[in-house]
Amino acid sequence: MNYFKKTIFSAGLLLTGLCASAQQSLIKYTQFADNLTPYNQAYAVLDKAGSVSSLVSRQLVQIQNGAPTALLLNANIPFENINGSAGLVIKNNSEGPETLTEFNAFFAKSVQLTTSQFLAVSLNAGLRKYVFQDPDPADPQFADVRQTNPNLGFGVMLYSDDYYLGLSAPELTIRSLGNAATVSQVDLENHYYFEGGYLATLDDNFKFRPAMLVAYAKGTPAVMALSGTLFIENALGLGASYRTDKQAAGIVSFTIDNFRFGYSYQLGTAAGNFSAANSATHEVTLSYRFGRGAVNPKFL
Repeated sequence: MNYFKKTIFSAGLLLTGLCASAQQSLIKYTQFADNLTPYNQAYAVLDKAGSVSSLVSRQLVQIQNGAPTALLLNANIPFENINGSAGLVIKNNSEGPETLTEFNAFFAKSVQLTTSQFLAVSLNAGLRKYVFQDPDPADPQFADVRQTNPNLGFGVMLYSDDYYLGLSAPELTIRSLGNAATVSQVDLENHYYFEGGYLATLDDNFKFRPAMLVAYAKGTPAVMALSGTLFIENALGLGASYRTDKQAAGIVSFTIDNFRFGYSYQLGTAAGNFSAANSATHEVTLSYRFGRGAVNPKFL
């Protein structure tokens, strides 16, 4: 990594390392480094193959109703002749009586800056649907809320074969969304992200990828996630991550032909957590790549 890349990464780490933890995290997915498209759609052009990725995440597994749950599905198709990519991102996050569902279509395109560096930009548009279901109809202070508002967003990413740096705002809701005064109000704000990743080839059988994701929304401190993954013989990935809102996780992934399966187990590290079982988040991912170059594993 040259001096310019090191300077950018160091600045991001120093800036966000000073931020306090947030009660409601802005970063929903532990395995963000394997699928950054939901946070920055410009990332889609880094892969010349098409892909379909899915994720299921559930927290507080001992609670039967209202446990924080995240569902994700995103897909993209490359347009190699114009260095572009188009796709769809669908997200559903629920917690207690609240559910936020998002549908966004995007288009991304890159231009070559030097022999090895590229700049990608993306635009996305869609809808955000917010639902608050009154848990106690007899309480006059609360009532059902159902709102659907348009959403716009953009992303920018500088990249080469071994690194990427990005800025994005994929969730810019045009009008105010949500009226319920609950802890997940932060989900309804506009979100801003800074992303960075680097792939180091140690030898023919081992690669190491550190990655960083910083998230900010109005009314809450910024959150930074750091992850590192060691890939062994282009098949097995072993990694760990830590977030500044006091969450740590172990990550394992398997790549077999065009498929990648991932699992992460995340625990809160704050002293006030209920217990290991009650604070854990289980996250399962499955992705499939198709088209030109799909049989070659993608790690950045």
